Amino acid sequence: MKSFFYKVLVLVVVVVPLLATMFAMWLLWERAVHWLDIVLLVTLYSLVGLGVTVGYHRMLTHRSFRPHPIVKFALLVLGSMALEGPALQWAATHIKHHAQADREGDPHSPVEGFFHAHMGWMFKDTSANPDLYCRNLLNDPLVVFVSRTFSLWAILSLLIPFMLGGWTGLLWGGLVRIFLTHHVTWSVNSVCHTFGKRAFETNDQSRNEWVVGLLAFGEGWHNNHHAFPRSAFHGLQWWQFDLSGYVIRSLEWVGLVRDVYRIPRDMMARRVNRNPQMAKPEPLP
Repeated sequence: MKSFFYKVLVLVVVVVPLLATMFAMWLLWERAVHWLDIVLLVTLYSLVGLGVTVGYHRMLTHRSFRPHPIVKFALLVLGSMALEGPALQWAATHIKHHAQADREGDPHSPVEGFFHAHMGWMFKDTSANPDLYCRNLLNDPLVVFVSRTFSLWAILSLLIPFMLGGWTGLLWGGLVRIFLTHHVTWSVNSVCHTFGKRAFETNDQSRNEWVVGLLAFGEGWHNNHHAFPRSAFHGLQWWQFDLSGYVIRSLEWVGLVRDVYRIPRDMMARRVNRNPQMAKPEPLP
């Protein structure tokens, strides 16, 4: 029964933002959207997206840097506002993905189909136990607190745009933003294990896809990430745009984060993919 209600909840979280996006498009067709709505959409998408990429992913899951407690709290809250699950569960699932990438047990591999990797995996029993995959985080009071109060941050992520922009603010800064954030994040699981270039040799099908790299603030350089999971920077070449990496560098420069993990050039050179066929980009359809 619990599993049934969870699947219903997932369905609501996926479908409602989609319907809201369609409704928003209808409103835009009927009359011009307000500038405040667009500002709320772009601002909240950016802040919440960085909460996922810099906070949930690079800081929490891979320990790519050590933040000031205030920065840590802010990033975890912003990550929670993406409505992709509590911090502990998100981290456990991602660690499980790396441990079994594109093999049996991987929560979201395209080996079971593109749709499964994108969003179908959430309707199956693919949960990862934090006590098994990220036990160290259970000893962090701040992480545990933000994770247990996930519902509060989820509600605030909708309440804030409503208070600032009314019903259309809620529509664009809340539901449409959730829709875009979800599908961009899921594209890292699906697109970036199916299409793109494999610059480094790894034991999985991870690939670099520049479109996702732009939309997901650097997460699309996914083969780079699987080759060097702890690296704070996924864009390892100057031309690989990695907004999350730039944010981390900026925070490091002003002293708000430290112990930023970087990959030595000689280590990168040893992992370069020597197979010209595997290194060749696989274009999007």
